[in-house]
Amino acid sequence: MKPQYLFLLSILLAFFACQSEPQTTVEKMPASELNQEGLDLSNTTPIHNTPSRVSTNTQTNGQYGLGQPEVGTIIQTLDKKQAVPNGMVFVPGGEVEQGSDNGLTRELPTMQRRVQAFFMDIHPVTVAQFRDFVKQTGYVTQAEQFGNSIVFDLRLGDWTMRDGANYQFPLGPKGDKAPDDHPATHISWNDAQAYAKWAGKRLPTETEFEHAARNAKNTRAKYSWGEDIKQAGAYHANIWQGNFPYQNTGEDGYLYTSPVGSFNENELGLQDMSGNVWEWCQDWYKTYGPDSKLMYDNTATREPEKVMRGGSFMCDPSYCHGYRVSGRSGSTPESGLFHLGFRCVKDIEIKL
Repeated sequence: MKPQYLFLLSILLAFFACQSEPQTTVEKMPASELNQEGLDLSNTTPIHNTPSRVSTNTQTNGQYGLGQPEVGTIIQTLDKKQAVPNGMVFVPGGEVEQGSDNGLTRELPTMQRRVQAFFMDIHPVTVAQFRDFVKQTGYVTQAEQFGNSIVFDLRLGDWTMRDGANYQFPLGPKGDKAPDDHPATHISWNDAQAYAKWAGKRLPTETEFEHAARNAKNTRAKYSWGEDIKQAGAYHANIWQGNFPYQNTGEDGYLYTSPVGSFNENELGLQDMSGNVWEWCQDWYKTYGPDSKLMYDNTATREPEKVMRGGSFMCDPSYCHGYRVSGRSGSTPESGLFHLGFRCVKDIEIKL
């Protein structure tokens, strides 16, 4: 394997080495008690759960989150003359307490942020939507350029660089073709940026994503829809069930991605804000730190990874519990993963 294709798995391997022998069964069984978790994260292993390609350029073009809005008035309602773009919802502006006092170290300390109103895609960009972009522009994803991308092998209970894996064949050329209504995966941050520019949109900031997941009301619920991942026998999100990382029972109906909108939507009408796939944000992945303003300083030293939000079908409470509203992770901008996608936002023209 060429050096530039190596990815960082040392922490993962150390974790997996402590597990039992791999199991390949995917037959249904009662959900793990871990899926009925409370706010206590003491049993969660806070390790970096998203592998990356070794970054060859930490100065990738891009910007930090937008931080505080430049205007003094936060837009709470949409001007009647402005229409909500097709496939998007209006997210009112407001204030959000970003992070969680009950979260993992990477979610601390909590900080108050002001957010301007914006439009947000209802769901992650689908395979069909991304294919339309490719057809119209001739764009070639980075996974296709590299000739491989990162896949988790359920048989081995480990990550692997899979030749031929891309947004059309998430498990590689020997796997099934990606359904049109599933999220597009193996999309690098750079690929997502290219799509957003073509669509006349942009990627959300980390603050905007959390604000939207909190229903633009700064709700303090653990999930975008409330406190429980499962109610009346039904799951609210596409996540892992079973013995992580060797056995996913698929109790929620899916071993991998699910059609967008298959599970719950929040009060704003946003779908898949938790689970299904992690989603790229604008920001570089940094610890919040004592001075949160540094997160939004374009002159600050840039980090090698970009922020990912929302969790995925790979998330388990014992591992990352990333589908909580405050959950966050990161990967290098050129990385593509089989549980990573994106959605876009659009600025609202403000007339003062």
